[in-house]
Amino acid sequence: MSFEYIQVDKGEHVTTVTLNRPERMNALHPYAQIELHQTFNEFQQDPEQWVAIITGAGDKAFCAGNDLKFQAEHGAAKVRELRKNAPSGFGGLHRRLRCNKPIIAAVNGLALGGGFEIVLSCDIVIAAQRAFFGLPEPRVGLLAAAGGVHRLPRQIPHHVAMGVILAGKRLTAEQAHHYGLVNEVVSADKLMETANDWANEIMLGAPLSIQASKEAVTLGLGMPLEHAVDANFPTMMLMQTSEDLIEGPKAFAEKRKPKWKGR
Repeated sequence: MSFEYIQVDKGEHVTTVTLNRPERMNALHPYAQIELHQTFNEFQQDPEQWVAIITGAGDKAFCAGNDLKFQAEHGAAKVRELRKNAPSGFGGLHRRLRCNKPIIAAVNGLALGGGFEIVLSCDIVIAAQRAFFGLPEPRVGLLAAAGGVHRLPRQIPHHVAMGVILAGKRLTAEQAHHYGLVNEVVSADKLMETANDWANEIMLGAPLSIQASKEAVTLGLGMPLEHAVDANFPTMMLMQTSEDLIEGPKAFAEKRKPKWKGR
């Protein structure tokens, strides 16, 4: 499937999604949101795709958030109507709470507003040294309703998060790394190489084991600990009857790398 506003490249087991509106700092209008919704639906459902990477085109912006020019030209009502076709939320991710496959953000430049909220929806974050992060929505009469006001205080210290949310403070890549929001900061020319290295490291684990682990973290965080540690999460149960559960110990005993099938 070809798209107008994003680029999708499928490798053997890795899907790379590039926001492709550099003339608008990769800001997203509803038509781009629909493409992202469709793309991540397909990724989530494809048993041969195990990890996704999302990045932005150009050397300035990962994503500048919502395309406010489009909203000003077409009106908020039109935008709301179009967004009904992308129920998984901003970037196809902020409401996609049950995707158990890992998603890596490769942040090549500014990540503001909804762009930052895409980052907050990802599992691993690699940032170029020039990247920075912010939630400037109140300065245009909005709020970071695509998860920013909820996810950010869960991921970094409360008062730091409130400075970003209320005062519009921006975090540099190094600051974001210091607060644990970013896994690794690299030079821009090493960004995609590093993101793919992380994807390859993840894929050293059995796909269903990785998915079961992410699911257990996601669902377990919303449960009392005494319930979470005894819970039988769906993907964990699937993993326990998989071919890979046999392959892993067998490969270990034979002193070779396992050949994962994802089933």
